[in-house]
Amino acid sequence: MLSYLASRLVQLGFVLFAITVLSFALLHLAPGDPAQILLRNQGALLTQTSIQQMRAELGLDQPLPVQYLRWLQAALRLDFGVSFRTGQPVSELLLGRLGATVELAAVALGLALLIAVPLGIFAAVYQNTLVDHLGRLAALVGASMPSFWLGLLLIYLFAVRLGWLPVLGRGSLAHLVLPGLTLALSLAPVYMRLIRASLCDVLREDYIQTARAKGASERRVILRHGLRTALIPVVTLFGMTLAHLLGGTVVVETIFAWPGIGQLAVEAILNRDFPVVQAFVLLLSLAFALANLAVDLSYALLDPRIRVEG
Repeated sequence: MLSYLASRLVQLGFVLFAITVLSFALLHLAPGDPAQILLRNQGALLTQTSIQQMRAELGLDQPLPVQYLRWLQAALRLDFGVSFRTGQPVSELLLGRLGATVELAAVALGLALLIAVPLGIFAAVYQNTLVDHLGRLAALVGASMPSFWLGLLLIYLFAVRLGWLPVLGRGSLAHLVLPGLTLALSLAPVYMRLIRASLCDVLREDYIQTARAKGASERRVILRHGLRTALIPVVTLFGMTLAHLLGGTVVVETIFAWPGIGQLAVEAILNRDFPVVQAFVLLLSLAFALANLAVDLSYALLDPRIRVEG
């Protein structure tokens, strides 16, 4: 296990290095000069002299390899520079927004699993019955709804018509309900269908029939023997979903003016704020890589056969 973990961490280092090189190159190849955008936002006169002076202040007058090596040396010390737009340290900007995104992601995943797991189990246990058909229909309808449309629908119902919940910003727990529910209702259909399909396959396995033949109750067979193995693909999806949510749910954060990391990334991209975008890409890549590693390590806990083979 330790050797496997060490090899994966070495691979992680190479992957992150490649991603930083690629993202750095793409940022500088994209149209738009950060110096011109910054001067325009400040209301300054755009002249060749002012643009060159601003580029020198931002360090953009150096060759790209030099700029990248300087950024990499600082990043290895966990120093990601300062924002072109605000002048604040990038680390402070990211950490200030990360808490809001983590809060929203935790609520959304928790609600999604509370909805999807019981529905998926019932649909698998009562396969091809009315319960199953209704569950699959609900999942199909939910998966077909775009998150922005679902968010606007919830706003109209619970904020405009009923006046129960606030819409914009982050404050009390009430502010968290609508964006969290929007994300949860977008995720739950996918989890529900995956749990149903996986559990239907597992319940046909020989060891399930053996457990029933030994006199185990149907509840124990499903929850103890069946669901544990059926959760392997669900855990894979959970890891990818968690990394995606931590990277920022841009649409939902924009609709509800939720001050998360996704909204910060959009603002940085529009303003060509290279240090913020580069740090965001690195954070997102690290989240995906660590989520994949955690998922792989969890397989052995869910299925003893994988632990034995390992």
